[in-house]
Amino acid sequence: MYTFTLITRRLWPLCALLACLQLLPAAVAASDTEASAVREYILWYRNFDNPAIRNLVELALRKTPEYGAYRIVRSEELSQGRALRELGNTKSRILDIANVATSEERELFLNAIPVPVDGGLLGFRVCLVLPENLNRFDGITSLDDMRKRGISIGQGAHWPDTPILEANGLSVITHTRYEILFGMLRNRRFDCFARGVSEVMFDLQHNKADDLAIEPNILLAYAMPSYLFVSPSDHETAQRLELGLERAILDGSFAVYLRNWFGNAVASLGLDRRSVITLENPYLSEDSGYVGRHTLENLKRRVELLTVEQ
Repeated sequence: MYTFTLITRRLWPLCALLACLQLLPAAVAASDTEASAVREYILWYRNFDNPAIRNLVELALRKTPEYGAYRIVRSEELSQGRALRELGNTKSRILDIANVATSEERELFLNAIPVPVDGGLLGFRVCLVLPENLNRFDGITSLDDMRKRGISIGQGAHWPDTPILEANGLSVITHTRYEILFGMLRNRRFDCFARGVSEVMFDLQHNKADDLAIEPNILLAYAMPSYLFVSPSDHETAQRLELGLERAILDGSFAVYLRNWFGNAVASLGLDRRSVITLENPYLSEDSGYVGRHTLENLKRRVELLTVEQ
């Protein structure tokens, strides 16, 4: 397992979260060394198709020119479960980088770069619903209300959200393919497709889902940081991504990235006006649990910082 050398694993995530929201003026000198060959980094197709995540990987690579020239390549279309299995296979080169929600298990068999890519927003979830079913959610303000109302939630079979929701007593309907879940919602297989506030606006546009609605009053909240992951044997890529993100945090460009890509979504979803329903996540490592709890405790301040000057 790759050992983080820039800062202790315990303190690094918190430092990253605090620093990313401060626009610290700092210049980082780029190395004059350039590699003769261009390194191709194969990014999981769902991350490649999401411009926010692709731009974050680009930012980290651009901040580390001493590692040489690079090109980001789209992977073949793999389910999340298979993508992580391939990433954990040291003999496979189907993909090099994937951004997914973390769990203790994932941190054990993959290399995690422990900087929440969206400032910790993935664990804040809103419901995509059929417009005619919006009244199913009227008056819900607590987890007990959701259970009594029999609200079922659609999620990916291999997503860490699924056991979290089930551990909190909610009914979960799954499928291995993210794209199929939109059709399942339309066919009334479940009531709520729970999506992160950092991804739901992209989801609607990318999947041409104008026929679906975002439920306006509920915010599901649980500790679930989202990290970049690489192969357990690919120490160079892990080092490059971590160094690049650290430089972006210190010079303020990571904070600018967060505001540019997620500020409008946070503002338009009206998070400050929603009933926050907090769920427990028993599947995090000690370090990631600390990051997640800090994010939950500072929801109001995080919303204010991400939406300033929008």
